[in-house]
Amino acid sequence: MKKSVKNKKLSIVMPVYNEKALIIEVLKKVRKLKIDNVDIELIVVDDYSTDGTRDILKKQGKKYIDKILYHDVNQGKGGALKTGFKETTGDVIIVQDADFEYDPMEIPNVVKPIFDGKADVCYGSRFLNGDSKGYITNQLANKILTKLSNLMTGLNVTDMETCYKAFKSEIIKSIDIKEKRFGFEPEITAKLSKKKIKLVEVPISYYPRTVKEGKKINIFDGFRALYCIAKYKISDK
Repeated sequence: MKKSVKNKKLSIVMPVYNEKALIIEVLKKVRKLKIDNVDIELIVVDDYSTDGTRDILKKQGKKYIDKILYHDVNQGKGGALKTGFKETTGDVIIVQDADFEYDPMEIPNVVKPIFDGKADVCYGSRFLNGDSKGYITNQLANKILTKLSNLMTGLNVTDMETCYKAFKSEIIKSIDIKEKRFGFEPEITAKLSKKKIKLVEVPISYYPRTVKEGKKINIFDGFRALYCIAKYKISDK
């Protein structure tokens, strides 16, 4: 009798904060994901939502989620991811925001290089497909921050600030995340650069939203990113 081969597992970690208009639709779309020979678990961290999102998750969202965690105080994206990463059981872990700026149907493309054994970490780049979208100022800021990050880390990525970052589980779990908000992106990139890993990028689509529509990153996060690029070049702490 042929011995059955155990499936690999992908853990999707979704930080959520005040997304009542979109959260159920995002959960539904993530649950439509199918990857051959890969089981999928969805872990959601509600970062102390105050707009009714938490009630929606408790009443309507549970059937889509494998594990849901609730913060008693808002900690920011980095804080929510730190909580979520600890609870994952997958071989590969990827971040998914609770909106549609990034299309969950493209997750298989981002995790494929890792499952295929061709990479340890994969970033989904919004700038590789040549069709940049969003405010010009945001695009410019992202590209400047990426170039500065590359200068400090010795990497050659095109989109350091991307949400779609996928990791071998043991790699991301070996990193002590300090940044609470969006400083997570330059922090994790700097700390990855100090490890003997293979990091690749794949092109992804991007559908930016406005602040009115719920976008939360702001100019102060940009200044924090500059600080983090320098800080984590010098220290891992």
